[in-house]
Amino acid sequence: MYDAFSSDYDRFVNWESRLAAELPFLETRLQLLSRTAPALPLKILDAACGTGRHAIALAQRGYLVAGADLSEGMISQARQNAAAAGLKIRFDTAGFGNLATSFGENQFDLLLCLGNSLPHLLSAQELADALNDFARCLRPGGELILQNRNFDAVLNRKERWMEPQSHRQGSAEWIFLRFYDFEPGGLINFNIITLKRRADAPWSQQVASTSLKPWTQADLQQALKDASFTEITSYGSMNGEPFDREKSGNLVITARR
Repeated sequence: MYDAFSSDYDRFVNWESRLAAELPFLETRLQLLSRTAPALPLKILDAACGTGRHAIALAQRGYLVAGADLSEGMISQARQNAAAAGLKIRFDTAGFGNLATSFGENQFDLLLCLGNSLPHLLSAQELADALNDFARCLRPGGELILQNRNFDAVLNRKERWMEPQSHRQGSAEWIFLRFYDFEPGGLINFNIITLKRRADAPWSQQVASTSLKPWTQADLQQALKDASFTEITSYGSMNGEPFDREKSGNLVITARR
């Protein structure tokens, strides 16, 4: 799914708006980490980095950043984006559970797992393996930041549809529609419809789907404790607002190794 979607992903996300909203929270966390870091600049691993936009923005602010994603298409796009920004950033094709093998243990001050990536792990064992892998990548005292949909609210209200996204570039236009199918076994089928047209040409359409596990706040808190993370704190967004199970759009969790 994500290899096919990688060429359109930067059209799907309004990066100027998203980074403006999220970077202040990330930099606040990094400033706190810098007080106890054994060396500066801080080292960051962006797991499930997609097209690398967070990694690039943080590298531009002077941090030592690396990125990993299971999708070769996303990694290829991330490398192109870094080159266009005049940056040399290590982007490797690596999935959850294999990060410490690829990048080494005790290497990073901060590990990011953003953009609703963790729900692609479909079992408790896969989640445990990923969180233990994250812990191995972090130095003692390092921090993990997770960002998922608030699946407590999604499951409670059976919210199927998400806000449409659109993009224009010259005479070309894209519309992205996202919705969930709730499966009997507790998984969610995540669907993206991409509509494209140029000038007055007919619309073309493409549908991509993948399975997700709707991990709740309680699920993740317990899994983090089982992986020996401490100081586990939940927020409702990357603005740092309190988490509300009924109203928050996102679940953001910070935890210390």
